[in-house]
Amino acid sequence: MVTYRIGAYVVDTRDDRIAQVVGEGETLVAVRQPGGGSVWEVPPSALRLATREDRNAAGLRPYLSGCAECVELEDAQMRAVGEDRARAAATARTHWIVTHGVVTEGRR
Repeated sequence: MVTYRIGAYVVDTRDDRIAQVVGEGETLVAVRQPGGGSVWEVPPSALRLATREDRNAAGLRPYLSGCAECVELEDAQMRAVGEDRARAAATARTHWIVTHGVVTEGRR
């Protein structure tokens, strides 16, 4: 069985709906609409990892929300090289979590 970490964005291929993983059972994966909502269960075979395009289309990139700091951090990350790129990515991710409340509890 393919597993996804808690908080991962996936697509329920049965109806092409983006979702966030919130739990995993013996045979089904529990998901919900990003940002909240009802939880539903999906067979792992009906899920695929959401692509960057999927996440962007769903508005899940904070810089699309108009956050000026996100835009600056994203730009810095794209310009950085080597170890600086990893550091810039970590800084952007930390900002995203702290400022925009990205769910990371239960991360494996």
